[in-house]
This record gives sequence, structure tokens and C-alpha cells, in this order.
Amino acid sequence: MSKRTEKKNKKKNRKDTEGWRSAKTSDRHELYELSVQNVESEIDFADHVWERLRGRTARTLREDFCGTFAAACEWIRRRDDNTAIGVDLDEEVLAWGRERNLPVLDDDQRARLEILQKDVRDSGATGIETVLAMNFSYFLFKTRDGLRTYFESVYRDLADDGILICDAYGGSDSYTEMEEERHLDGFTYVWDQSHYNPVNNDVVNHIHFRFPDGSEMTEAFTYQWRLWSLSEIRELLEEAGFRNVTVWWEGTEEDSGEGDGEFEPTDVGEACPGWIAYFTAEK
Repeated sequence: MSKRTEKKNKKKNRKDTEGWRSAKTSDRHELYELSVQNVESEIDFADHVWERLRGRTARTLREDFCGTFAAACEWIRRRDDNTAIGVDLDEEVLAWGRERNLPVLDDDQRARLEILQKDVRDSGATGIETVLAMNFSYFLFKTRDGLRTYFESVYRDLADDGILICDAYGGSDSYTEMEEERHLDGFTYVWDQSHYNPVNNDVVNHIHFRFPDGSEMTEAFTYQWRLWSLSEIRELLEEAGFRNVTVWWEGTEEDSGEGDGEFEPTDVGEACPGWIAYFTAEK
């Protein structure tokens, strides 16, 4: 882009986007829900898994590392007899969820939702049919012993026929220090793979938000994780006692070559630059 064209576009953006979001007027948790989470599809997948594996729907769900507990709220809205528990240690993000997400539920829905500020490994929430651990949140456990201990705690807390559902990401691009932008309604989401250590697979990832007025919310979120492989995760789930540990791989749209949002069980994945997969692990 030439300097002249760039200046022209900036001027046009200022006029056309008056009243749009800016770093000063935006809330990082709202932007996260808009750019990262798709709780409708997560709960759709949970329902699909239960119908496929158990021939029925589940009633109880625990959302681990729940943050603003948006998925738990979506679960509550699905059926009048659904109950949910959200578990997270972060007081600030739970408070945001209580202020912003609880008020949109009616009295009956709020009565069927419990929020716990506790360690997910010792929440006390047992007999649960479905445990969700989404957005790679469990990657914060960086050792095999640490991750196995978490999986063992989930196994202990699940009902006898319970299912753990979690996601994972990878691909050749995931080992590259790079930024990826996605333009959304009134702002740009930036996934910044800031650091990767090939010796121990430690990664540091940031989320930034950029706005049409040129402002930026830098390092709105930071994640210090271990980049776990699918084989490692599967092995640790099995060591924790789970059976029928299954990888669900996303299909591909023929025209665009992008993911189609449909996940199916597989033992063979595609060696593409970037992918997201689901795990189901049955008790």
C-alpha cells in the first residue's frame, strides 16, 4: 500500500466509523467473548456428542476455567431442566460475568447456575455428566504430572457415564513466532504467538485488539502455556483412567479450503499449518 493510499483510507475510516469501538471505550472481556468464544457451537457439539455416544442428551455440565461462564449460561438456556456449574480462580473475570452475563438470564435460569471461585482440581462439584475445558485453558499445566492430575480430578468428579470434552490446537504455524489478524465488527482481533521454546514446548501467546481510530489494546490477555500434542493429551487422558479417548477432526470446505465447523471422530488428521480439534474422553 502506498503512503498516499494509506492516508486516504485512514481519513475515510475516521468518517465512516464515527462512534465505533476504540481502546478507550472497549471492554476486554466483551471483546474476548465476541472474538474468541462461540458458545453456541460448543454446546451444539456437546449435545451432538451425547446423542452420538450415549443416545440421549445430558442435563448437568461443569465449565472448567469458565472465565465469564458464557458456555454455562448457554447450557442453561438450552433446556429447562439443564443445570450448570462454572469454576474459575480469577475473581475479576467472575465478577465481570456476574455483572454482565447473569442479568440476561431469568430467575429460573439463574437458579440453575452455580459459580465457584475455586481450583478446578478441587471444586467439590461432583456427579457431573459433562465437563467442558475449552479454549485450550488446560494448557496452563506444563508438566505431564500436572496435566494428568487435572485429568484425574475430572475423572473422579464425573458421573459414572460422564464425558470430558476439551479442545486442542496445533499445526506447523503454531510453532512459529507470528501475529495473525482477524477483522471483526468494529475492531481487529490479533493472535500474537510471541514466544516458542522448542526445548520444552513452552509458548507465550497474547491477544491484542486494534481499532479503526488507530488505538490498540495491547496484551489484553496473555497465556503462558505448554503446547501439548494430541498424542500426549491422549496418553495422559488414558493414564488418568478415561476410556474411549477420541479425537474429533474438522472437515474442510471444498471451495475455500477452510474448516467447515463439522467435527468427526478420526485416527488420521491433516498435516495443515493450523488446526483445532476436539477430544472426548469417556469415564
